[in-house]
Amino acid sequence: MDIRKAPDPQALARQAAAYIAERIATVLTQRESCHLALAGGNTPRATYALLREMDLPWSRLHFWFGDERCLPAGDAQRNDTMVKEALLAGSPPPPAQLHGISAELGPEVAAQQYTQALSRIERLDIVLLGLGEDGHTASLFPDNPALAMQSRAVPVHHAPKPPSQRVSLSMNSIRDAGERIVIAAGEDKREALTRILAGEKLPAATIGAATWFLDEAAIADLCDNAVLQKQRKSE
Repeated sequence: MDIRKAPDPQALARQAAAYIAERIATVLTQRESCHLALAGGNTPRATYALLREMDLPWSRLHFWFGDERCLPAGDAQRNDTMVKEALLAGSPPPPAQLHGISAELGPEVAAQQYTQALSRIERLDIVLLGLGEDGHTASLFPDNPALAMQSRAVPVHHAPKPPSQRVSLSMNSIRDAGERIVIAAGEDKREALTRILAGEKLPAATIGAATWFLDEAAIADLCDNAVLQKQRKSE
């Protein structure tokens, strides 16, 4: 884990936004377009608001989603609703550059459609992810059968948080991406981070190499404690 620690959520959003903009620019020195998968939830909203004000190469960006809740289109709890408000308000990209998940059709149909859409590109260049209190990321929850599915997008049933039906990028899609960036803030994330740093194979711990943006409330002194624990085990 490449951990970048910020003192508070506002600083975290600034650091993450600057890093994402930098990584987009790097991708575009090598490729014509940058395919970016967006995370849902409350934590990345401030980061998206800052990115919206940046002079990004918008015409060369393709926006995908890490997961979506099976709710009616336009529902306030959907990830695409939040992204359109926080990141894309005022200047939405052309439809060909915004790749939403039709989760209102149900998890199986939507996952199949999204897998077909993802098959048109080699891979996602950057995947933005969050961290749940139980260690889930995207909509890949601990012990959920979706974790083992191989298609590029997967249906999710029996999620422990409502709504119980969702669609998510598969773990394969996340691992195959060019880069993974995790953004997490708040004391309620500390238990999951403690377990991950201790070596527990929660979903968020199995995404592959990633850059983690964490605020002080989430990480505190966990990194130092984890190093000490590993040293003691090796003695």
